[in-house]
Amino acid sequence: MIQDITIRDSKQFHANLLGCKSITLERVTVSAPKDSPNTDGIHIGRSDGVKIINTNIKTGDDCISIGDGSKNLDITGVTCGPGHGINIGSLGKFANEEPVEGIKVSNCTLTNTSNGVIIKTWAGQFPGTASDIHFEDITVTNVSCPVLIDQKYCPWNKYKMNEESNVKISNISFKNIHGTAALPEVVKLVCSGTFPCENVELADIDITFSGPDGPAKSECKNVKPNITGKQNLVACFTPVPENPTPTV
Repeated sequence: MIQDITIRDSKQFHANLLGCKSITLERVTVSAPKDSPNTDGIHIGRSDGVKIINTNIKTGDDCISIGDGSKNLDITGVTCGPGHGINIGSLGKFANEEPVEGIKVSNCTLTNTSNGVIIKTWAGQFPGTASDIHFEDITVTNVSCPVLIDQKYCPWNKYKMNEESNVKISNISFKNIHGTAALPEVVKLVCSGTFPCENVELADIDITFSGPDGPAKSECKNVKPNITGKQNLVACFTPVPENPTPTV
């Protein structure tokens, strides 16, 4: 149990939980300037049973980043902002990455962040899986892209954008996510053409955008989400390949 500590202005990750089991972080404060690079608040990798409770994170990168091998994580009551949001990934960059499974993020608030809740995998690169990931009861305020699956992650043009991710994403839910967006595209689900996302649910997505670019909208590629409850965005879907041909 790690409680009631403050971590400030780390050069890179503020807390890195690697190869851990049954650890709880509660009432932790992380603080770094919004323009500080690679200053993730809390990173988790190859760990089982981590809990992050009632924690306040202000940073220049991901508030929480979750790497390969993470399972049975419970993140609740986290306040994030500024920063890049709560992020699963990036995945698929290295060979022999372990599965990510059993992640629950609930009752969190994100303010003035570049993203909200994210699953991110590299274009091309190595195989992997991410499954049973659930985001629920999330409040966003002035967040640029509140709901995001990005399987075309390719910073600095390091890999070819036309390559498809080899990470399989399945059993994902985004439920009761509400608030305001800084840009019109409030939901963006860009999945792999080789391994389309399966069993993705969007329930009660109530995110508004006010600006010259029109009303809130969404983009969905290589995924057919199950949409329930209140939705206040313009859906935009592209077909899922009938018989995608795996390249791995």
